[in-house]
Amino acid sequence: MRLADAIPAGWRDVLSDEFEQPYMHELAAFIAEERKQHTVYPPKAEVFTALALTPYDQARVVILGQDPYHGPNQAHGLAFSVRKGVPPPPSLVNIFKELRADLGIAPPRHGYLAEWAEQGVLLLNTVLTVRAGAAASHKGHGWERLTDRIIELVSARERPAVFVLWGTPAQRKTALIDTRRHTIVRSVHPSPLSADSGFFGSRPFSKVNAALEASGEPPIDWQLSP
Repeated sequence: MRLADAIPAGWRDVLSDEFEQPYMHELAAFIAEERKQHTVYPPKAEVFTALALTPYDQARVVILGQDPYHGPNQAHGLAFSVRKGVPPPPSLVNIFKELRADLGIAPPRHGYLAEWAEQGVLLLNTVLTVRAGAAASHKGHGWERLTDRIIELVSARERPAVFVLWGTPAQRKTALIDTRRHTIVRSVHPSPLSADSGFFGSRPFSKVNAALEASGEPPIDWQLSP
């Protein structure tokens, strides 16, 4: 099956120019071979969860991650998210700490962020697969070109969006975004290695909502169900 066939319909329409590009065929072949030889996360059916839960015409906020979690049962296609029953990884724990400091929302007992995605928060990793136990193992094989195009397509719409760029790799994507029309919220990454250097206290959630409301959009309800 082509990678394109797994992309949800609305996104498939706007990404159609990418599908016959050589890099897409090379990427599909690479992923297929990796799945033959190794465990790859997320499962095949969940690679495009972010696009499935946040249709192209409904994306109001883009939160960029890097590559999926590489531990068992963690990655399911949404940046920073894990399914219920899986302990939130350290970066997500720090995101919840800042959410509490920013908006007074107590951390939930899970790390499943689908409710954000369903409100128009595109939780997009720049690389969409990873080999088990090997961070960044699928970096540089073509995913970045596809996800760069996704960022460009959101930026190309008339509807204003808010791009949340945590850490240097995400902030390099600023060049893809029309900053005259869209808002960028940036800080260091929520990783324990950097969170104390400017993520804590950055108030990204209230900044996102202020930008949405200024453009006539409803705010995101960041409170997750128990």
